[in-house]
Amino acid sequence: MATMQKHDTAKEFAEAIKICRDLFEKKLTDYGTSWRVMRPRSLTDQIFIKARRIRTLEDSGGTGRVDEGIEPEFIGIVNYGAIALIQCRLGAGEPISPEEGLRLYDHELEEATALMADKNHDYDEAWREMRVSSFTDIILQKIYRTREIEDHQGKTIASEGIEANYRDMINYALFALIRLNEK
Repeated sequence: MATMQKHDTAKEFAEAIKICRDLFEKKLTDYGTSWRVMRPRSLTDQIFIKARRIRTLEDSGGTGRVDEGIEPEFIGIVNYGAIALIQCRLGAGEPISPEEGLRLYDHELEEATALMADKNHDYDEAWREMRVSSFTDIILQKIYRTREIEDHQGKTIASEGIEANYRDMINYALFALIRLNEK
């Protein structure tokens, strides 16, 4: 009989976030908050590019011309998702201090983590039995949903808004990072 491994999801989530945050912080040092000029819809497209590359790599057995794997792309989805949420709150504008950018990033990841904890409780960690490629497909679906909502100027009739979709993209990318590190 197989022994069921006990997981500490909160700890694993925090470790995956730390990887993403470390890269975000380094890029703040290199570029500042130059991303402040970007509109949320442009960030949706950036996330789309990352997700499409992941899918291409998954479909080709992980081989690509650029020597970066799937993991950096999921990190990019997390970071662009946080930036998109910041931009939804602030609107596109002038750069802010790197310290303020990092504070806002931390706030958005805390919000995403709280959402994950609530949903994870209700869904009984079903994500642990999912394939990484399913996370990619769900993220792509969330991107297409977000684009539709953006094309309708943010108005929805029965759906969650843009921010909810960005938080879901972040969480699915973090789940993927955890699952990739299990292997």
